[in-house]
Amino acid sequence: MSFSFKKIGPHVAVVFVFIVTALLYFSPVLSGKKMFQSDIQQYRGMAKEQMDFRAQTGEEPYWTDAAFGGMPTYQLGAKYPNNWIKSLDLGIRFLPRPADYLFLYFIGFYILLLVLKLDWRYAALGALAFGFSSYLIIILGVGHNAKAHAIAYMPLVLSGILLTFRRNYIWGFILTTLAMALEIVANHVQMTYYLMLLVVVLGIAYLIDAIRKKELAHYFKSVGILILAVVLAVGTNAASLMATSEYSSFSTRGKSELTITPDGSPKEDIVGLDKAYINQYSYGISETLDLFIAGLYGGSNSEPYNKDSAFANFLLKQGVPPAQIESVYGQFGLYYWGSQPGVSGPAYLGAVIVFLFVLGLFLVRGRLKWWLVGGTVLSLLLSYGSNLAWFTDLFIDYFPLYNKFRAVTSIQVIAELCVPVLALFGLFKILQLTEPVERKLLALKWSTGITAGLALIILLFKGSLFSFAGGNDAYFIQNFGMEFMNAVKEDRKALLVSDSIKTFVLVLIAAAVLWFYLKKKVSENQALIVLTLLIVFDLVQVDRRYVNSENFMAARLVEQPFQQSAADQQILQDTTRYRVYEQSIGLNGARTSYFHSSIGGYHGAKPGRLADLADFYLYQGKMAPLNILNVKYVITQNEEGEEQVQINPNANGNVWFVQNVKLVPNADAEILALDNLNTLQTAVVNERYKNELGSLIFPEDSLASVKLIEHQPNYLKYKATTGAERLAVFSEVYYPNGWNAYIDGNQVDYIKADYILRALMVPEGTHTIEFRFEPEVIETGSKISLASNIIVILILLGSLFLSFRKNKQKVETEA
Repeated sequence: MSFSFKKIGPHVAVVFVFIVTALLYFSPVLSGKKMFQSDIQQYRGMAKEQMDFRAQTGEEPYWTDAAFGGMPTYQLGAKYPNNWIKSLDLGIRFLPRPADYLFLYFIGFYILLLVLKLDWRYAALGALAFGFSSYLIIILGVGHNAKAHAIAYMPLVLSGILLTFRRNYIWGFILTTLAMALEIVANHVQMTYYLMLLVVVLGIAYLIDAIRKKELAHYFKSVGILILAVVLAVGTNAASLMATSEYSSFSTRGKSELTITPDGSPKEDIVGLDKAYINQYSYGISETLDLFIAGLYGGSNSEPYNKDSAFANFLLKQGVPPAQIESVYGQFGLYYWGSQPGVSGPAYLGAVIVFLFVLGLFLVRGRLKWWLVGGTVLSLLLSYGSNLAWFTDLFIDYFPLYNKFRAVTSIQVIAELCVPVLALFGLFKILQLTEPVERKLLALKWSTGITAGLALIILLFKGSLFSFAGGNDAYFIQNFGMEFMNAVKEDRKALLVSDSIKTFVLVLIAAAVLWFYLKKKVSENQALIVLTLLIVFDLVQVDRRYVNSENFMAARLVEQPFQQSAADQQILQDTTRYRVYEQSIGLNGARTSYFHSSIGGYHGAKPGRLADLADFYLYQGKMAPLNILNVKYVITQNEEGEEQVQINPNANGNVWFVQNVKLVPNADAEILALDNLNTLQTAVVNERYKNELGSLIFPEDSLASVKLIEHQPNYLKYKATTGAERLAVFSEVYYPNGWNAYIDGNQVDYIKADYILRALMVPEGTHTIEFRFEPEVIETGSKISLASNIIVILILLGSLFLSFRKNKQKVETEA
C-alpha cells in the first residue's frame, strides 16, 4: 500500500495542481461568470432553433431552418445515438468552461511526457508550458472551442502511438483507440488532419530507425495495430463522421456543379476551397520570430490600452478628452503589422522554452529529435501559405483533403506541441548525469549565444531590420494624416523593444540557472523551480494581455448573446412562416438566426448552392434568391444607422403551383435562367428530371391551392387541392440525403427546381403532402458506433483481466 502511494502520489498531486491552476487562471468561473467568446456567440445564434426543439420535445431534429435557408445540424452540435465516447469526453472535461480545456491541455501533455519516460517533475513543467502557450489560450478567448478541444487530445493520441512502437502493444492499442476516438469527437477535422501530418513524420522517423536496427517486423506489426485502433476509433464516431462527409459534398467544401463564374468566365475546376481563400491568413516568414518575442509584430489588432503610449498622447493633442481616450483607442486595430489580415494575438511559445528547444537541438539525439524537428519545420513552412507559395501549392494540389482547409497559420499547432517536448528533453539532458559536463557547457554556450544574441540583434538593429509598416497604413495616412501613423509606429517599435528586452533577460536568467547547476551551485530541484517560475510568469504575462477577467460576464448575458431590436420585435408579430435577411450582416453572421429563420449564418462550410446564388444574384443587387427563399422581411439601416424593416412584396411564399416548366441542360443554365424570371409562374428544372414531370405546361386552375399547415425543423405538412396534375415548388432547400416526401402517407420522389429548391408533382384531387427529415446516415452510423463501442469495451476488459492475472502470477511466483 505504501509503495503504491509513493508511486501514484506525485501524479495525484500534479493533477490537483493542474485543476487549481486552470481554475485560478479562469477564476471568474468560480463566481458563476462565463467567458464571452465571439465564435460561440455566433454558434448560439445558429443553433438556437435546434436547442429549443431539443428542449421542448426531447428529440434531435438534425435539420435547422434558422440558418442559410436550411441545413443539417451535423456541424452544429448534433447529438447522435450510441455516442458513448462523447460521454467519456464530458466526464474528462468536468471543470467549468473554459477551465476544462486548459486542464485538458495540461493532462494530455503530461501523459505524453510520461510515456516518453520523463520524470514527473519535467512532465509537469512541460504541461504548464504547453497549456499556457499563447495561441492555445487565445483560441479559447475567441471561442474556437472545437479547435482547442482537438488540440488538447493530440498529445494523448501520440502517447498511444509511442506506447505501441515501444512494444507495449495492448495498452498502446487501447490508448490509441480511446484517444483517437476522443480526438474525432472534438469535431475539428482540420486539427485532426494536421495531427495526421505529424504522425506521418513520426512514422517516417521510426521507419528509418527500424531499417537501421533491422526491426521492420516490429515496425509493421505496430503499424497494423495502430491502423486497427484508428478503424475502431472511427467506428465509435461513425454517425458524426458519415453525416459530416455526406454534408461536405453539399457545402462549399464540395465540388460545385457550376463551370462558370458570375461574369460568365470559366470557373476553375477545383474540389474544395480556392487557393486565395486557403491562403488568406498566411504567416510572414520573419513573423516566425514572434514565437520567441511576443510583441515583435505588434501583438494583435486589439492590444491592451496603454495610457502612456504615443498614440494615446496623439489623441490627447487632438483634443480627445482623457476619459474618452480608451474607448477611441480601442476603435483602431493598428498595432499588428504582420502579413495576415489580422490576429487576436501572437503564437508565442515563450522565451525560455525556445531557448531550451535550441538547447535540445544540441543535446538530444535519435528519432525523437528528428520527428519533433521535422514536425516543427513542416508546420512552419506550411503556415507561410502564399509567402512560400510553391510549397503550399504542392500540398494543395497533391495531398488529399488539404484543399478543404483555410487559415494555413493554424498548422502552427504542430510546432506548439513539438517545441515544448524537445525543450523539456533538452532541459532533462542538461540536468541529468547522462552527458559529459563539457558537452553540456558547450551546448549551453551555443544555445545562449544563438537565442540571447538574436534578441540583442533585434533590439539593437530594429530600425534597419524592420519597417513597422502594416498593410493598411496607407489608408490611415490618407484619412488621418502622417502624424497619426507616426504615433502608431512609435508604439509598434516600443512593444518590440520592451518584449525584446524581456526575452533577452529571461534567456540570460535561464542560462545562468543552468550554468550554476553545472557548477554545482544549485540543485536539480532548485533549478527546476526557478525555470518553472520563469516559464509560467513569462507565458501568463503574455496570455493575460489577450484573455483575462475582462473576457467574462454574467452567465445570463453569455447564454442570451443577442438582444431583440425594435426591428426584430416588429417582425416577430408575424406568426406565419417566412425568412429574414439582414443586410448589415449578409450571409456571414448568426444574429438574425437567433430570432428568425434566416438565409444568413456563421459557418466555415455554407451550403454550396446558396453561396452560388449569393455570388450570381444577391451580391449583384438582384432579388431572385430572396424571392424564391421566401424572404418576406429585409432589415436595413438608414443614413443615421437606425434599423428599418422592409417588406419584400415579391416573396414567393412557402409553396406555390407553377404554370410551366423551363427545362435546362445543366447547372450553369439553371442558375442563369433565374435572372428576371417570374418564378411564381415558371420553374427551372434540369433535363435529368424530365421523365419525372408529367408535363411542362399545366392548365390554369383558379381553384388550385397548396399551403403549409404545420412545420417543425424536421417536418413540414401541406394541404393541396388541384383539378389536374401539376408541379408544386417548395421554398425549402433541396437536400435529398434525408428529406423524404409523402403524399397521403405514401413515399414519393421529388426533384430539384430553381437551382436550390424542392419540387413535387401533385396528382389531381385533395392531398396531404409531408416532408420528413429521416437521414439514413444517422441510423446506419449509430449501429456501427454501437458495434465499435462494444468491441472496444470487450478488448479493454480482456486486457484488464490479462494484466490482473499476469500480476497475480508474478506475486505468487515471488512469494
